[in-house]
Amino acid sequence: MTGSNSLIEPALLEQWDKHYIWHPFTQMQEYVQEQTPIIERGEGCYLIDVHGNRYLDGVSSLWVNVHGHCREEINRAIREQVERVAHSTLLGLANVPSILLAKKLVEITPPGLNKVFYSDAGATAVEIALKMAYQYWQQKDGGRYRNKTKFISLGEAYHGDTIGSVSVGGIALFHGIFHPLLFETLQAPSPYCYRCPLGLEQENCGMACINRLEDLMARHHEEVAAMIIEPLVQGAAGMITAPPGYLRRVRELCSRYNILLIADEVAVGFGRTGRMFACEHEGVVPDLMCLAKGLTGGYLPLAATLTTSEVYDAFLGRVHEHKTFYHGHTFTGNPVACAAALASIDIFQRERVIDGLQPKIEFLRQGLERFRQLPAVGDIRQRGLMVGIELVRDRKTREPFPPELDVGHRVILEARRHGLIIRPLYNVIVLMPVLAMTVDQLEQVLDITYRSIEITTAQLQ
Repeated sequence: MTGSNSLIEPALLEQWDKHYIWHPFTQMQEYVQEQTPIIERGEGCYLIDVHGNRYLDGVSSLWVNVHGHCREEINRAIREQVERVAHSTLLGLANVPSILLAKKLVEITPPGLNKVFYSDAGATAVEIALKMAYQYWQQKDGGRYRNKTKFISLGEAYHGDTIGSVSVGGIALFHGIFHPLLFETLQAPSPYCYRCPLGLEQENCGMACINRLEDLMARHHEEVAAMIIEPLVQGAAGMITAPPGYLRRVRELCSRYNILLIADEVAVGFGRTGRMFACEHEGVVPDLMCLAKGLTGGYLPLAATLTTSEVYDAFLGRVHEHKTFYHGHTFTGNPVACAAALASIDIFQRERVIDGLQPKIEFLRQGLERFRQLPAVGDIRQRGLMVGIELVRDRKTREPFPPELDVGHRVILEARRHGLIIRPLYNVIVLMPVLAMTVDQLEQVLDITYRSIEITTAQLQ
């Protein structure tokens, strides 16, 4: 082992981990019985544990890592900024990296998004967007739109784990228990074509889910402040990919019914879908956009909520008018995190990262075809480098594996034994490779995932 922890035995670290840490989205009763890698360092697209075992990072360290671990340009930017100042509040003050980053974000995001409000996580970026949308209508045109207080979201949506973001979420497994804490929202059906909530088949449905959304807007638009959507891919729902044209129709409906559109690009932004931002695929400009995860290249917690001058101007006034947006975070616009983000965006532009993704995306598409040979694979969903492989007990009836079999978790444990770290969403195996992975590394990800599904599901037949 290396570094300041080199004298601590791995067995002792494992003991302390299970004794002191409560891990997120983890059933601890099972976790404490398993042997889990303790990551000590990273090299490129690999994570290395305290025993020296190497693992391909097939989930980009929870969808955040972009250019690989220990990228020297980002490391250097962080070191240089720390030597200047590590943090200075953005409440009534400014700092250099946050200014430069805000300018850069305005330049690379869809046109018209020209105001940047910083926070520290995807959920907080969403909370800010919800509060901005709400307060905007309260203050616009002297308050004539004060009835617009509700939000539309999609079934199976996930926008974070704070109370506001949970309120616009739609995953019962995650959110159901907190229902009494939440504010009321309007929910439209998810474009989940494999398990259509309307009981239709994609080949002849005519995108009926959009018609349901329009009906909802027609009836409630006078009381709706905004609609929030994960553009193109509902990530935590199991990589649900929207059909072509769906996002553009959502934008058109929001405009027609005078409803703000919030694009939650936390998971899909920064190259994941094959474009810098998912909204670009269908030429959509939202009224508010939420960014996080890949913003710093996966190095430091930083989020941004971007909006238009139209929204921003509704908050301008004299102090005694109380139009101020009374929201903030201690580490808002942290200089070190902003410096990391600037370095990451510079790599995107200098190395033309987005252009280089297209052959990798096509390689993944072709490589995933053979997974259809596996009897337990019901559906394969891909958008760019975001992949969901849905496992089923019966392919013909689409009967899912029951929860007690924990099949997704079994698959990822098998993959770990072969040197790949991935993570399931219930019965959906998620692949979210680091954008910097080579084709050879992507082939290893596919091979290990295939074998792990094959071995695990064969044991359950």
